[in-house]
Amino acid sequence: MFKQLTIPLLSFMLLLAGAKASFAETVIEKVARTGVLTVGANLDNIPYSYVNEKGELDGYSMSVINLIKEELEKKLGKTVTLQVVEAGDITERIPKLLAREIDLSCDTAFTWKRDEYVDFSVSYSVTGVRLLIPKGSSLGSAESLVGKRIAVVPKTIYEKAIKLAQPQAELVPVKSLEEGVLALKAGKVDGVAGDSILLDGLRQKVSFDDTQLVPKSPYARYGVACMLPQYDPSFLHLVNYTIVKFMESYLAGDKGSTDMVNRWIGPDGIVNVDPQDVRDFFNYTLITHEQIPPAQ
Repeated sequence: MFKQLTIPLLSFMLLLAGAKASFAETVIEKVARTGVLTVGANLDNIPYSYVNEKGELDGYSMSVINLIKEELEKKLGKTVTLQVVEAGDITERIPKLLAREIDLSCDTAFTWKRDEYVDFSVSYSVTGVRLLIPKGSSLGSAESLVGKRIAVVPKTIYEKAIKLAQPQAELVPVKSLEEGVLALKAGKVDGVAGDSILLDGLRQKVSFDDTQLVPKSPYARYGVACMLPQYDPSFLHLVNYTIVKFMESYLAGDKGSTDMVNRWIGPDGIVNVDPQDVRDFFNYTLITHEQIPPAQ
């Protein structure tokens, strides 16, 4: 009886020890060994990460990820291949990071709950919760939302922001922001609450131009960052260093960095964000970081 219990228990302990040992490898060590950086990404998240007309994965977040890949190549002195795993929802991304199935996942808002399980990089974009409404609609202020049908994705910062702004709004649950925009187009709701940059991209995707984003000042603001495995300071350092260096290059007028931002969230980009807002956010972020000399 004692032996029958001991063998399974020992096997379990060895398995557990093996799992811990495999997780002891840092992301940089793993990339050095395999030559592969594995990224979890939403493939339909304009303008952050999406499949373009050429069938290529593109977007602002993917541009940031490619900068991180290039920094890894410099550090390791070898070519790094980017492997993309589809992970559209946050409920997919965090478990994949915990299981070390992916090394990195971007275009994500920081929350204290998520921070219990993963680490977050410096934010490389700032956005906020706003409403997409038909042009001419009077919605916008908190008072105007009383009794109005507002599409929200449940258990998100969007839902929390609207509940806080106006508890008497009628929240209509939708599975995704795109479903909410389509419901608005069909007249089933009065507005859609969500990330203003994503909403701007979605209304273009579904050809719903006769709309506007309100209010001017979002119900809630938050940064957009990358999630990484916890307890991996070397990789977190490299990711943060890459993002901060990119921001400094943009503020210094570097053409490559400026073109990268303007392509996605500039005056002529997919989503029109005031360049001064971008500069203000980058400057605010860099205040808390050491300046990186251009030659580095």
